[in-house]
Amino acid sequence: MDDAVRPEVVNMETTTMLGTSATMRAIEREISVAAGCGAKVLITGESGVGKELVARLIHERGRRANAPFVPMNCAGLPDTLLESELFGHVRGSFTGAYRDKRGRLESAHKGTIFMDEIGEMSLRMQAMLLRFLETGEIQRVGADRSLPPLDVRVIAATHRDLVAGVADQSFREDLFYRLKVIHIEVPPLRERRDDIPCLFHYFLETFSNIHGLPVPEVGPVAMQRLLTYDWPGNVRELKNVAERLVVRGGGDGQIDIRSLPLEIAQERRTTVTSSAQPRGEQRLNRLISEGLSFWEEIHEPFMKRDLTREDVRQIVQAGLTYTRGNYKMLVRAFNMPPHDYKRFLSFLRTHGCHVSYQSFRLVKGNDASVPTTACA
Repeated sequence: MDDAVRPEVVNMETTTMLGTSATMRAIEREISVAAGCGAKVLITGESGVGKELVARLIHERGRRANAPFVPMNCAGLPDTLLESELFGHVRGSFTGAYRDKRGRLESAHKGTIFMDEIGEMSLRMQAMLLRFLETGEIQRVGADRSLPPLDVRVIAATHRDLVAGVADQSFREDLFYRLKVIHIEVPPLRERRDDIPCLFHYFLETFSNIHGLPVPEVGPVAMQRLLTYDWPGNVRELKNVAERLVVRGGGDGQIDIRSLPLEIAQERRTTVTSSAQPRGEQRLNRLISEGLSFWEEIHEPFMKRDLTREDVRQIVQAGLTYTRGNYKMLVRAFNMPPHDYKRFLSFLRTHGCHVSYQSFRLVKGNDASVPTTACA
């Protein structure tokens, strides 16, 4: 019996696109165009801007609205697990495969699959996905034959520049053009500040209802700070701030400047680009200079999909440069207790983020005072 992936049925009464800016009205028009046909869609934009929301709206406003909507994240999984998640597997195909399992593509038959962080796929997995897009056929891991063709609409999303990926051959050009039939770019929140009041009040009301608390009022100075802050985490960060303020409660039911998180109250602006390197460098600096823990600053955002596998690799690479290739020193530099060493390495290997220490040991200028214990 199949261990099936449970498809998700979109709640058409709660999925809404909020925003009054001209940019959001343009995105609404693009959503309508995409919903009116069955073409593949590529959604791009920084993490936290609402790419999955756009995908859900396309699905629920189209002809497949009553069929399954199956989201999946392509980041953070090694090829073997990603292949099984996407295509399924048969019993006995690998250790732990105790029964047949349908993959997400099978579960999305007649419906829509939303593939987030498509830019994190390896070239091998890209080739397998391309074959499915061309034929509609899949073959479960360990099976000796393909299944009948599936009818699945594919909506993909990424925060990466796939044009640059095609140029440096990390992303297949043929797959890129297969996916980019309709392209929707969702801008970061700092480029559509007119939407902040509408979104913030909506989140305040939503979380007040969830937690059974009164809706706080937002003072004018606090709102001005919300408007001038750059929101590196985009709508997801705004949502989290709103929930925090509802739960903690403002003075006399009002949110003033003292209620806001320190980084917003002090107007510490952070210019964020869509590339992962500045974001990785910023988090690395916070780990080393501010004494923050890897588990909170890197692991938690990674598990919440705010950081990708490549982001974590870049942070580890920068850290190994700092420690000259010594993983045990890296554990200390990332503010983890020494006994977390094995847990740290296990996390990196499980999620395909491990980086070889050897090239960092060979960098000219390393001295003999640096420990040389093999920590790979």
